[in-house]
Amino acid sequence: MMNVSAHPYEALTPDAILDAMEDAGFAVSGRLFALNSYENRVYQVGLDEGAPVIAKFYRPGRWTEEQVREEHEYTRELLAADIPVVAPLVMPSGDTLGKHGDFMFAAFNQRGGQAPDTSVTDTLYRLGQWLGQIHNIGALKPFRHRVALSPMEGIETSNQLLLEGDWIPKDLRPAWDSLIPDLLTYCRARIEDAGEVESVRLHGDCHAGNILCRDEQMLFVDLDDCRSGPAMQDMWLLLNGDDHERGAQLGELLEGYETFRDFNRRERHLVEPLRCYRQISHCAWLAKRWDDPAFPRFFPWFGQPRFWSDQILSLREQLGALQAPSITLPGQY
Repeated sequence: MMNVSAHPYEALTPDAILDAMEDAGFAVSGRLFALNSYENRVYQVGLDEGAPVIAKFYRPGRWTEEQVREEHEYTRELLAADIPVVAPLVMPSGDTLGKHGDFMFAAFNQRGGQAPDTSVTDTLYRLGQWLGQIHNIGALKPFRHRVALSPMEGIETSNQLLLEGDWIPKDLRPAWDSLIPDLLTYCRARIEDAGEVESVRLHGDCHAGNILCRDEQMLFVDLDDCRSGPAMQDMWLLLNGDDHERGAQLGELLEGYETFRDFNRRERHLVEPLRCYRQISHCAWLAKRWDDPAFPRFFPWFGQPRFWSDQILSLREQLGALQAPSITLPGQY
């Protein structure tokens, strides 16, 4: 397998982190604690006075400055509408975005909580209410710089990267190569079933791990992957179980969602194409980041033949799901 990227964080030493925060106007105490993060680097930074803050250092080269600023603008727009999000702080420097060497960074208040229990119908209803309000704000204007969600292009691009990098074991290539064209064909068919759908600004990665619950309050975090796309992108990751269970869960989400915003029921056809896109793009993401020492440490199974044979089995199941009728909502036939 070929190396596909240079490790961008070698220069992000503890001294560099503290210097960056001081340059942004924070009176740091020197206490520094690394938090779990893969794409970016995130730290709890102690201050001379008051509670520590969370500093996120964006991976160099992933987003442009305009794209990061647009993420900040959107998040703070949601916050101004009383939607519970963790938005970047305006730092003592007067900006939400700091720059230090090749790094861009932002600071956030430290917040705690646990992932929501999406098996509880009331939780899904409340999540739907918040998503309806998020998408109302998201529909007010388009992103100018953030990339739009494009499942078909994403699958093709990710597949090409995996093939060119020789990530798939040679003895498994025939099985992989025979699957991709069929997956593309049926993804395209389901997207055509959905028809023309509205594109709004989204959270983009709205799974349970990016939602904190504490004292009956919900808090949406990490809009690093915000982009334009169909509303369903912010819903399907909250669904789990068999087709009947997922249909009932989506029904609960939509009951809450539609107290604030209409939903195009044809978007249900997008669930399986979006799932297929996420699975293949996740493989490509790991491949692109493999030269970052954090990735072999946290994902040691990637690149092993067993991983790829499991992926092929999963994609075969995905092909079956793409060929089956789309998710059914309660009361729908």
